[in-house]
Amino acid sequence: MSWTVSLPMYNVTPRLQREYEALLATLLVDAGVRDEAQLLREPELPALWRRPDLLVGHTCGYPYVSFLRGVATLLATPCFDFPGCDGSNYASVIVTRAVDGVNTLAEARGLTAAVNDRHSNSGMNVLRHAVAPLVRNGRFFGKVKWTGSHVASLGAVREGDADIAAIDCVTFGYLRDELPEITDGIKILQYSASSPGLPLITARSVLKEVQLQLRHALLAPSPRLREHMAAVRIKAFQHRPDADYDRIVQLESEAVAAGYPALLTS
Repeated sequence: MSWTVSLPMYNVTPRLQREYEALLATLLVDAGVRDEAQLLREPELPALWRRPDLLVGHTCGYPYVSFLRGVATLLATPCFDFPGCDGSNYASVIVTRAVDGVNTLAEARGLTAAVNDRHSNSGMNVLRHAVAPLVRNGRFFGKVKWTGSHVASLGAVREGDADIAAIDCVTFGYLRDELPEITDGIKILQYSASSPGLPLITARSVLKEVQLQLRHALLAPSPRLREHMAAVRIKAFQHRPDADYDRIVQLESEAVAAGYPALLTS
């Protein structure tokens, strides 16, 4: 059977895309499945994560707990070397404009939030959780601008089209290092609550033996794989039990309990 592989989540620059593709190619060699997989460079999401032929993929934790349990299996979660990361946990940076932005979350009441996607833990779920204690009658923001990406959310805040956004700290770290003009004029207001990071996944249809080979290659990386990991600021991989991702559900539940089930209600 021919398999599909793709690691699209952090390809915010051409260099990062090349490095992630090199990491993926080395992983396949180390796991002994090099000749069985086809790379998808620009996959459609979330369709990629549901593919029965997905050998190695990368997803956000919110889609995983929302609709991928029973469809995909967790392989391992990266431990990144960026502020906001703790082992394989990560947080979002909640940002505003450096010059005339808000100085506290409370000051963002009635303003515009830029959010990458409704199914994003880092852009939506943790922002909802952060402001939930401040809601009045189920509302906090005056408007939500759905941008399609963290890069676009940063641009909206920087240009004044929005006032606040939550950005995955790994994405923010990559952009600050590689495209600093995107983070110029942006200040970090605070970090969000943390949760397990974006996991590498495989389809449930993949043989258990192959799943174990892939996981072993990630958890005990070869010297060559470690080189590629270092190039994208990954210190290690950890296998997280499925139950660990209930932390994301907990953040959602706490916001709902505070009377804030959605960032913006009519």
